[in-house]
Amino acid sequence: MKTYKIFNKIIILAVITIGLSSCEDFLDCPTDDSYTIDTFYKTDEQCFQAANPLYNSPWYDFQRGFIRVGDALAGNYFSGTSGTSGKYMTFTLNSTDDDLVNMSASLWSVNAHCNAVIQNINLKSGPDVSEETKNTVKGEAMTMKALAYFYLVRVFGPVPIIYDNTKQIVEGGYNNYYKAPESDVYKYIIMMLEKAIDLLPEKNDPGRIDQYSAMGLLAKVYLTKSGLGMSGSRNQDDLDMAKEYAGKVIYESGRTLMTNYSDIFRIANNYNSEALISWQWKSTGIWTTQNSFQSDMAIAGFDETGANWGGYTGPTVDLQEAFGENALSLSRNNKDARRKATMMMYGDKYDYFWTDKGGFDWWDFCVNNPDGPGTLQTPTGASCVKQLVGDAADHAISGDALTNMSTSLSTHILRLADVYLIYAEATLGNAESTTDAKALSAFNAVRGRSVKGEEPRTSITFDDIWKERRLELAFEGDRWYDFVRLHYYKPAEAIALLKAQKRSSYTGLESYYKGTSNESSVAYSGLLDAPNITDENFYLPFPETDLTMNPLLMEDPQPFDFSKISL
Repeated sequence: MKTYKIFNKIIILAVITIGLSSCEDFLDCPTDDSYTIDTFYKTDEQCFQAANPLYNSPWYDFQRGFIRVGDALAGNYFSGTSGTSGKYMTFTLNSTDDDLVNMSASLWSVNAHCNAVIQNINLKSGPDVSEETKNTVKGEAMTMKALAYFYLVRVFGPVPIIYDNTKQIVEGGYNNYYKAPESDVYKYIIMMLEKAIDLLPEKNDPGRIDQYSAMGLLAKVYLTKSGLGMSGSRNQDDLDMAKEYAGKVIYESGRTLMTNYSDIFRIANNYNSEALISWQWKSTGIWTTQNSFQSDMAIAGFDETGANWGGYTGPTVDLQEAFGENALSLSRNNKDARRKATMMMYGDKYDYFWTDKGGFDWWDFCVNNPDGPGTLQTPTGASCVKQLVGDAADHAISGDALTNMSTSLSTHILRLADVYLIYAEATLGNAESTTDAKALSAFNAVRGRSVKGEEPRTSITFDDIWKERRLELAFEGDRWYDFVRLHYYKPAEAIALLKAQKRSSYTGLESYYKGTSNESSVAYSGLLDAPNITDENFYLPFPETDLTMNPLLMEDPQPFDFSKISL
C-alpha cells in the first residue's frame, strides 16, 4: 500500500489530478485528465466530482489499520502471533509498524484533500456554480475532515490541528506545529460538524453525505467526548447533546434499518438506507480507488484472483463466545443472525457467496475443494465474512471486474444501528439502568432485527449496550474505539475487560472436525490471553516518519488558537 507524506505540498497541488477517477453514479469522473485547479470548479458537476475522491482514494492506506486497530487490538480479530500482525494481539506496536505508518499518512491525506476542496470551492468556483452546490460539497469535505480527526484523536490522542495546509506551510512549514490537547481536537471536530450540518442538504444523492450523516457522527463524537477528563462518570451536557443529535437522525431522517442484517454488507446494497457514511470503492484498475479487504481477510482460493491470504486469521475465540458460539461444537447456535454474517464456522453454508456454484460451504471448501487451501488454516475455528464479496460472479452486479486486491464493495463507517445504540447509551447516561421507552425502542430495534424469538428488553444497562455494540459492529473497524472512550473515564475497567479476553488459538481442530480424533485432542493455547496492557497502550505511537518530519510531536501539547479559524 502506498504511503502519503504528512503535510505534503504535493497533496495540495494534486487534489484534482489524484483520483478524479472513481466512476458510477456520484462517482462519475471527467474524461479529460488534463484538468487543473484553475480550469476546474466551474460547474456544479465539476465541484461534485472534486469531492468524489474524499469517499475513497485518500482513505485507502487506512484499510489495514482500520481492521487491525479497530478489531485486532480490541480482541475481535485474531491477526496472528508473530510479525507485524501479532503486535496488535499483544499490544507491542512500535513507531515503525507499516500499518500504523500507512494509517497515519492516510488520515493526514484525507485532511489535506478536504482542506484543498474547501479552499478551492471558496476561491476557484465559477459564477455558474450554485450556492447549494458550494455548500453541499464543503459540507461533505468538512464531515470527512471531522471523521479523519475523530480517528486521529482516538488513535494518537493529542494531534496538531492542520486547518489550512497551504497557509500553514507558507507560514511555518510542516515541522512547526505542536499537538493540540484532546479537548481542543474535539472542539475542532464539533466546529466542523456543526458547520457541515448548516451547509448540507437534508437529503443528498445515494451514497453521499447529507445533513443527517453529519448529525449521526456528531452524536458519536459527543458520546465519546463525554468521558474525556472525567473519572467514574461522564459529562451530562455531552450525553445530552449525543442524545439530541442521535434523536434527530432516528426520528427526522426517514432512514430505517434494513430488514435482513447480512444484506447490509452485500455489494448490491452499497448505497443502502442504513449507511450514513461509507467509503465508496470502485474496482476500475486505478490504484487506491478500490477495496482491498477481501485479499487480506479471505481464505486462499476464495475468489479467482489468487490473491487471498487471510486464511490464518479470523474471529477470536472471545468473539465467538460473545455470540454464544463454540468452535468445539459440530452444530451451530444460530440464535443471532449476526453471528453467521460475521464469521464462518463448521457447518456454515452461504447462498450469497459463490452464487454461480450453488453457494459456499466453508468446511468443504477448506479441505475438499481443489481451489481451496486443502487444510483448515484458521487456528480459531472461524473465518471472516464481513468485508467480503465472493467470487467474480458475486461481484458482477457492480458492473466492475473483480481483480487482484480490488473490489467495489462499500465500507460502511457509520450506520443507523450505531446511532440507535448511541441514543440508548446517551439516554442511560450515568445511571445503572434505564426503562426509558425511546431508549428501549432503539435498543430492541437493533437486537430484535437479528435475534428472533426473544422478548424485547424492558430495562437495559451499560453492559447490555456494550455487548450489543460488539455483536452489531464486529469487523466494522469500531470496537477499539469503544474501549478508548471507556478508558477516558473508567481506565481500570477498560484494561480489565481486555485482559479477560480469550485471544489465543486452538490446535487439533482439523482432525477433530474430520472425525479422526475427539474433542479431548483439541487444545487451547492461551498464549495471547491476558496481554500486558497499560494506560499508555490506549495512545498508539506516532509513526517514526511523522516524528522525523515534525519533532514537535514529541513535545507536550499546546492550546490551539481558535481565532485563526474562519469557517
